[in-house]
Amino acid sequence: MPPVTLPPGVATRRRRRQQVVAALAAGLGLALVAGILHGSVSLGAAEVWAALIGWRGGEGASPQHHAIIVLLRLPRVLLAAVAGAALATGGAVLQGMFRNPLVDPGLLGVSSGAAVGAVLAIALRAPLTFPWAVPAAAFAGGTLAVAAVTLLARTGSRTSLPVLLLAGLVVSSLGGSVVSVLITVTQPFSVAQEILFWLMGSLHGRRWEHLSLAAPPALGATVALWLFARPLNLLLAGEEEAAALGMNVERLKVALLGLTALAVGSAVSVTGTIGFVGLMVPHLLRFLAGGDHRWLLPASSLGGATFLVMADLVARTALRPMELPVGVVTALVGVPFFLVLLVRGRREVGRW
Repeated sequence: MPPVTLPPGVATRRRRRQQVVAALAAGLGLALVAGILHGSVSLGAAEVWAALIGWRGGEGASPQHHAIIVLLRLPRVLLAAVAGAALATGGAVLQGMFRNPLVDPGLLGVSSGAAVGAVLAIALRAPLTFPWAVPAAAFAGGTLAVAAVTLLARTGSRTSLPVLLLAGLVVSSLGGSVVSVLITVTQPFSVAQEILFWLMGSLHGRRWEHLSLAAPPALGATVALWLFARPLNLLLAGEEEAAALGMNVERLKVALLGLTALAVGSAVSVTGTIGFVGLMVPHLLRFLAGGDHRWLLPASSLGGATFLVMADLVARTALRPMELPVGVVTALVGVPFFLVLLVRGRREVGRW
């Protein structure tokens, strides 16, 4: 049987997508290396290698370098990669699901619900008796928020996407109001400062325990979302067209919302609210890799991981020895990007 020859246009697009994914994978590797090498204290490659070898039972590693690399930077950098991948993949899924490039995971109410749970735990000083109170409360709050949004959008056995979006905005606004009230009444002021630092999104002080808590559900849900690439491609044509092709659209929407909530909720439960990653990264990669979710979802995972690792590196080094919340860095990049999208919004949405 003669080999199948792809049309020139199809072969060119596939080659370009492969190049984009390969470049993103290489970029992530470089970002991880840079994140481990640099910080408030910059170390050379030899010192980092000695610290890593010492971690595995070798000799010659400085105890200080071992602590900096193995106990502080390595889990922090890996957590940034996991959270960035989850946020960007969730954004790509929701943009495809709503057929709107301006949609972001925060519109589901996950971030605001997680913020309410975390702020309530901090205000009640729950971490003093239960160390994992803040991540647990944040995850519970995000899950409840998504459940509320989904229930509000249900009409009989059907989930209306426009109503889902509006319900997400309502729940997000309500969550923001609750957080404001909690900050106002929280005493002493040092606890209120802790709340504000969490709300700005930060990877400061994150250890292996935080990574082991967030990574399994976040990565598992992210990879599971890749498996829905083909159904998402069909959904781009419209719900009626997808249903005509034999797809159970309602079951698909529930699965996509559930997995996105799990991925994003797991990430923000330990990092705080980090904005714009889920908006910017998929939107940019759609221009580079195209709208085929078989390529876009893995590319978004790699791109989101790279972006957040580099944003955290900037947060650690821009004003050293002081440290910025990583959410501030992503906002400084994301706000101008979002303004550009708003200016071009009508034309971009019209393409979908």
